[in-house]
Amino acid sequence: MGNKCTKWYTEEFKRDAIALVDSSGKTVTAVARELGISSESLRGWYRRAKAARGEDAPGGLTSAERDELRGLRKENREQQQTIEILKKRQPSS
Repeated sequence: MGNKCTKWYTEEFKRDAIALVDSSGKTVTAVARELGISSESLRGWYRRAKAARGEDAPGGLTSAERDELRGLRKENREQQQTIEILKKRQPSS
């Protein structure tokens, strides 16, 4: 097997590449070719950026909203457990 050479790009480079796709009206493949990077890499960055902005699906959540929802669900689980514990401690009527 051959060596797999993985290139690492800075977050700034990724943001600039994504902005170029958004502003140029060119396809992801065309922009990737101009920048000399893999179109699959740029496509992945672009999809993640859209998802983070909540643009991946109608009614989609942003990354911040997903994080908040995850936290609220955890808090809800903990409160439900506390309620169950308190119910068990109360004497029956």
